[in-house]
Amino acid sequence: MNAVQGKESWLGRSIELEVGPVAHGGHCVSSVDGRVVFVRHTLPGEQVVAQITEDNGGAFCRADAVTVLRAAPGRVEPPCPFSGPGLCGGCDWQHVDPSVQRELKAAVVAEQLQRLAGLERRVVVEALPGGPLDWRSRVRVVAGKDGRAGFRAHRSHRVIVVDGCQIAVPNALDGVLDRRWRPGSEVEVTRDGAGRGHLRELTMVRGREKNRQLQGGIAIEEAAGRDWRLDAHGFWQVHPAAATAFAAVVADWSQVPRGGTAWDLYAGVGLFAAVLAEQAGPEGTVIAVESGHRAVKDGKAALADLPQVHWRDGRVEQVLRDIRPTPDVVVLDPPRKGAGKPVVESIVAGAPDRVIYVACDPAALARDLATFAGHGYHLAELRAFDAFPMTHHVECIALVTKI
Repeated sequence: MNAVQGKESWLGRSIELEVGPVAHGGHCVSSVDGRVVFVRHTLPGEQVVAQITEDNGGAFCRADAVTVLRAAPGRVEPPCPFSGPGLCGGCDWQHVDPSVQRELKAAVVAEQLQRLAGLERRVVVEALPGGPLDWRSRVRVVAGKDGRAGFRAHRSHRVIVVDGCQIAVPNALDGVLDRRWRPGSEVEVTRDGAGRGHLRELTMVRGREKNRQLQGGIAIEEAAGRDWRLDAHGFWQVHPAAATAFAAVVADWSQVPRGGTAWDLYAGVGLFAAVLAEQAGPEGTVIAVESGHRAVKDGKAALADLPQVHWRDGRVEQVLRDIRPTPDVVVLDPPRKGAGKPVVESIVAGAPDRVIYVACDPAALARDLATFAGHGYHLAELRAFDAFPMTHHVECIALVTKI
């Protein structure tokens, strides 16, 4: 018997269980002998045999459903042969009908809002054009010990060698998976809006990451009625339809008064700043804040025709200490961890009428909405998009206004 922190380890054990509700992170929840079991490759309501894959001796452990004894409606045959227990960890819901995937994601968003922000909200996750496959325009593969490329298994450094990826845009991995790379190196692949391929190899040399551009380097994208030229490996929405869809929501909700002031925080290359600048007009002011030096450079070039956009190169929490003038509208698109209390409090100190929060993590969004609520703001509108089909990720856009 293995002992972990004084308890019997269940690692490797097979357990028959009934699967409970979906949880944030691409798994469902069950309970066995008083312990919570997070189970992947299953659906709520199923009866499965699950194999414990991780047990640190605490109140919960992790498992994979290896045998389905009673299937739930919505289960389908995964389109990818590399999806399943012990295989590629990139997709969470290959075994689920796409419409049911969106229902699961909606349930997760609603649960996070209720639990972390005290908000009761019916959530609908909207599909983007193009279907559940062939959408991922940015892919990172890793080379195993033999130099062959693939993806890591879930919560593991083990490389699963593949000969294709069902969710990658067509031809994105041509010439990548059929060659050998330096073991341990990672290869970043981008297929831009013009259909051009970009390839960069990342390696660790004496503890420092080195990158080598092998093909391309400058991506060409089209969104919000504008053409963009940017670092092919910098931030841009991964789904080809996402940037235009999100910009349209921002345009609909922002309502910047003519001659008004708007902030675009975590601005990237200025996608939302362009929308805000059109509304504010030449006499208005849009302050775009971004910490990525290359993104700021690309953004200045892309929006050179909009002199009302003023760039601030630095971390949002630092730049907000001295931004003037105060805003009518704020748009923020923070990283997965969210904006956090100091940034939210700096925003509300400017007393904007409207805040539009673009979030790739519903838990982070909910925590920040709770902070907004403590300062007299409430959630007025919410839209959610299936910008990452087959995975557990979901993009939310929230409109926050003064009570």
